[in-house]
Amino acid sequence: MSLSLIAKSISASPTLALNEKAQILRQKGEPVINFSVGEPRSRAPLDSILAAVQILNSGEVRYTPPDGIPDLKKAIIRYTEEFYDRKVEPENIIVSGGAKQAIMVALQAILNPQEEVIYPAPYWVSYPEMAKLCGGIGVPVPPEDGTFYPRIQDIERKVGSYTKAIIINSPNNPSGAVYSEEFIADIVDYCERRDLYLIMDDIYHRLIFDGRKPINPWKYAKKRDENSKMIIINGVSKQYAMTGFRIGWAVANKKLIEAMTNIQSHQSGGPSVVLQRAAVGALNGIQSSVENLRATLENNRNVMVDLLRSMEGAKVFVPDGTFYCFVDFSAYEKSSHKLSQLLVDKVMVLTVPGVEFGMEGFIRLSFAGSMKEIQEGVERIKWAIDPNAPNELYIGDRKLVRDWL
Repeated sequence: MSLSLIAKSISASPTLALNEKAQILRQKGEPVINFSVGEPRSRAPLDSILAAVQILNSGEVRYTPPDGIPDLKKAIIRYTEEFYDRKVEPENIIVSGGAKQAIMVALQAILNPQEEVIYPAPYWVSYPEMAKLCGGIGVPVPPEDGTFYPRIQDIERKVGSYTKAIIINSPNNPSGAVYSEEFIADIVDYCERRDLYLIMDDIYHRLIFDGRKPINPWKYAKKRDENSKMIIINGVSKQYAMTGFRIGWAVANKKLIEAMTNIQSHQSGGPSVVLQRAAVGALNGIQSSVENLRATLENNRNVMVDLLRSMEGAKVFVPDGTFYCFVDFSAYEKSSHKLSQLLVDKVMVLTVPGVEFGMEGFIRLSFAGSMKEIQEGVERIKWAIDPNAPNELYIGDRKLVRDWL
């Protein structure tokens, strides 16, 4: 079969593939624990469900504008003013099928073949593939100081004549690191001085811990008119536990939004009116679900970190936000793919290999599940790889004997 060069270069999303594998195992009745999934387990807000039901009951489920319905844009305008202290107009907004599509359409609108987009490592698995889909090149910036917190000088060393954009994801997937306010100020200033697009992937910005507050990149912008090249990405998937609704958005200058809208109009058209109405319900409704989710995740984080620290060979970084622990297990196994495969084969725990995020030897573990899953899952991991753990383990009524250490 003859495929395009782009098609040959793109691999499947490892996180989505693992989530599908977990569902298949569960359908077979296997007691799988899914630490790979990137979604909260809480229910979507009632206001979002009622809004979706209302439009379904009306029977008026029609095409929508390619850049989003007016009511959702109004809600996003209020959201942008509240969290970014920025007054925007409807023409500054595009609603997409998730934050992922918003980023993809933005890159399609700004990248030419062979131009580069830079992002700190570890990075979300889709950034390199998105650049490839545009004919561009993704350039990761690994931390030279051994932390998960990038420095402006690290970024500067990677910027060249082909650099077109920088993506900043804070809180970061997979590390959970919240980048410092000083770094955000520096990167905003640097991109303005170098005339680079700055894509702020803020999808986790309200899911942060230890009393931290969301950092507003717009606060440090000097270009506050339609010449600004800052693109702010957000959506309802994470903070409202609405991953399956697939509604995200981008806020940027009007000319860029117009170009993104033209692309999206041919690519997918406007997102479903039912799902957009649900997003309106979430944004305009009672907001207590966000804080409830954030508090639950912070407690889950504390439990998972304490359990992981009982493993002498595990190097545990305490995440500042999101719902992921990114743990260095290289003392047990250098290859994150081998380790991840061992965990699913031996103890039915699904994890994501760190190499997919640009960091070998690490494993990403989600703590978005139940407390029971967290406790049992870490116990299984410890049993599978830690020589100090007991030699036998029960999963349900199944007795396992470790014979590979």
